[in-house]
Amino acid sequence: MTKYIFVTGGVSSSLGKGIIAASLAKLLQARGFTVTIQKFDPYLNIDPGTLNPYEHGECYVTEDGAETDLDLGHYERFLNTPTSQANNVTTGRIYQTVLDKERNGDYLGKTVQVVPHITDEIKRRLQLMDGQFDIIITELGGTVGDIESLPYLEALRQFRWDRGREGCLAIHLTLIPYLNAAKELKTKPTQHSVKELLKTGIQPDILVCRCERPITTAIRRKLALFCNVEMGAVIEAIDADTIYDVPMFMLEENLDRTVLSKLRLLEKHSPKMNKWKAFLKKHKNPKQTINIGLVGKYNELQDAYKSIYESFIHAGAVNETKVRVHPIHSEEIDETNAAEHLKGFDGVLVAPGFGERGIDGKLNTIRYVRENNIPFFGICLGMQCAVVEYARNVLGLDAHSVEMQENTPNPVIDMMAEQKKITKKGGTMRLGAYPCELKRKTKIQAAYKKIKISERHRHRYEFNNAYLEAFEKAGMKASGFNPESGLVEAIEVKEHPWFVGVQYHPELKSTVENPHPLFVAFVKASLENKIANAKI
Repeated sequence: MTKYIFVTGGVSSSLGKGIIAASLAKLLQARGFTVTIQKFDPYLNIDPGTLNPYEHGECYVTEDGAETDLDLGHYERFLNTPTSQANNVTTGRIYQTVLDKERNGDYLGKTVQVVPHITDEIKRRLQLMDGQFDIIITELGGTVGDIESLPYLEALRQFRWDRGREGCLAIHLTLIPYLNAAKELKTKPTQHSVKELLKTGIQPDILVCRCERPITTAIRRKLALFCNVEMGAVIEAIDADTIYDVPMFMLEENLDRTVLSKLRLLEKHSPKMNKWKAFLKKHKNPKQTINIGLVGKYNELQDAYKSIYESFIHAGAVNETKVRVHPIHSEEIDETNAAEHLKGFDGVLVAPGFGERGIDGKLNTIRYVRENNIPFFGICLGMQCAVVEYARNVLGLDAHSVEMQENTPNPVIDMMAEQKKITKKGGTMRLGAYPCELKRKTKIQAAYKKIKISERHRHRYEFNNAYLEAFEKAGMKASGFNPESGLVEAIEVKEHPWFVGVQYHPELKSTVENPHPLFVAFVKASLENKIANAKI
């Protein structure tokens, strides 16, 4: 029978429930158990696909095309296994399902209520992957005490009653703040948080205490006494230099062993973390440093490009290089100051996005790096902008994307045929994994070291193949195609040291144990560019 672990949060948001859940899952996986993680979000949106990145950070896309919370990216990066539609559920999706059933008459005229109908649907979703894994960890979004979270907590209470104490356990992540004036850590916020959880009928089995200073034995004893948990189940989660330290910290705190004991699971073997330790060693002891400019329209918010930042960490470790990523807002770049903004970078990545804002800055960026032989990497809209820039400044066309200029005389980027009749925005883009075939003897094929690949997509617009011959004659090569539709998936400039754009999102498949080959190649090219410039 599948065992269930629930992770709730108290005192404050942004304590890192997702990282704790992913770290525990990694340790259990390293012990030989099959593990997956779910995220239940309390907002009423159906999914994060229509949410502004300023509101919720990046929208992470799974292999099967689900638009999900960015925490699923952490799950995949830690576990090195893909997630799916079943791994992320929102309150909006729960209510939509229940209301659709009500409209269809499935409840036979009964009054539809939060209890039992909403809670039953939550419990049904909880168990969609039952039997497929040894352990399922479920992160409940929000903070204990929030009105939005109450149906989830009630569903958890019922589920624990159904499954029994050995079938599931509750981990509560909380904050132990340090008051500088008093020169001590304070446990009262955690005590109140646990009491709030107890009001819902849930007794936490394990407390994970986020803190900036080590918690003492006395504090552990006090928390155990007032929160009704065993002293050995009070876990310290001290601030880490990097999220990738957290699994090792949790290993030292015996979180995985405590969980196995409470779930009555026999230890298969000690955690095999050799690859993880090797990654950490390279990440923390780089031999050189490079500077990468990240040009986008949400650059004041790192979470909007979370997967890109993490991919640079993975690729940097492979190259034994510290990658310093410098965010640059595309609206700040014009023809007159592009050199000022971009001079000195070893490589430049133009980020994905939607809409017209900041497009001119991206076009000016691409022209500067192309003409100055600076390694360039364009993702999704970044690739499309590279096509527009090349059409204008090399082919001499009055060109644009129809997304930005509907009546452009040369629509080198056009809306995909299947998208033209779609009016609803949510969940209707080209989403999820699609196959791609790479041309031999290209930079992108050299990076992948194979011809057939599969990558994840999230877009409505594509390269207009009516212009393909003109581009290739001028020097921009289409180096990757969808084998069924002929969609151009990748472009590169033949005479440039490293100028690659891709329609898909490679950052979504980079993990600690399998860094994405395009990021590895881009970091390598940027490092070579730095070394070459140093010799001049």
